Amino acid sequence: MKKHIVSALSLALCLGLTAGSTVTVFAEDTKTIDSLKIAFSPYADSDTITTATEPLEDLLKETLLAKGYDVENVDMTVGTSYTAVGQALSAGSADIGFISGGNYVLFSDDCDVLLTALRYGINKDSDDPKDWNDGTIEENTDEMSTYYRSIILAGPSEKGQALLEKVNNGEELTWDDLNDATWAVMGPTSASGYIYPSLWLNEKFGKGISDLANAVESDSYTTSLARLASGQADVMVSYGHIRTKYAPEWKETFGGTDDMVNQTGVIGVTDKIYNDMIAYSKTSEVMQDEDFRQALGDSFIEIANTDEGKDIISVFSQVGYEWGDDSNYDGEREAQELLKSME
Repeated sequence: MKKHIVSALSLALCLGLTAGSTVTVFAEDTKTIDSLKIAFSPYADSDTITTATEPLEDLLKETLLAKGYDVENVDMTVGTSYTAVGQALSAGSADIGFISGGNYVLFSDDCDVLLTALRYGINKDSDDPKDWNDGTIEENTDEMSTYYRSIILAGPSEKGQALLEKVNNGEELTWDDLNDATWAVMGPTSASGYIYPSLWLNEKFGKGISDLANAVESDSYTTSLARLASGQADVMVSYGHIRTKYAPEWKETFGGTDDMVNQTGVIGVTDKIYNDMIAYSKTSEVMQDEDFRQALGDSFIEIANTDEGKDIISVFSQVGYEWGDDSNYDGEREAQELLKSME
């Protein structure tokens, strides 16, 4: 009887192979993960991120399976705000989140760093805004960077252009100059969209974004760009490489009437900001497994080194990952404390 069973199994395997079937062999110690919940901060609009990250589900499942983890469902969502993603990590309703350093510091009691993002540095890194306004759009370099800067970008409105002209003429901006403008900003946990621009204002004028008469919060940087292009906002705050990323879409997508380099200019540059991260929830049951955290981190690093993976994470302006450390974000903590003291 035993010989018959072995023969039948051998025959079935042979038939499967001759039919061109793929036979997947699972390791005896493969662990099943029912669901992995990933939350993305709104670096771009929800539809753009959702479309760009769709292939990540299968890539992540395949890579983790090779490491002994069979993940049945990968649930990916885009947060309505940066704060919403931090709250999801805090509550454990998201297992991991793609978040900024500023957001991480706010919620670090309930989450921890898994990976720090890498990005290409850009060819402009001066803290003098005039150096950014040489008639060219910023370009990526081949150098990997663990930091970036926030910029205050003036748009094509009459007020925006007046501010830009003043800067390019070497004149100092006043608080009244800036307070008279309409600003497009991000939520208060965004490093480049709120925290560091507030610190820049504090250093120069003893004020913050909360003191501005006309600051309008956007749900994404693309919303801010649309407001800037239409003249609804005179200036916007963002990461320094935003023109590198969106200059090709300035007219068609955002409604600009000329090339972005001709309609925008930098009027302020902040201190360096440590890169965004992938953080994991301390309250998530699945993330309690240290071996799974290691496998997950390794998987993201490996995926980011493939052409398909690079295409996916480019929507976040990221080009790779390295293992992160909580202490790397002590500068963010200092920035948060200074911001609180200003309120």
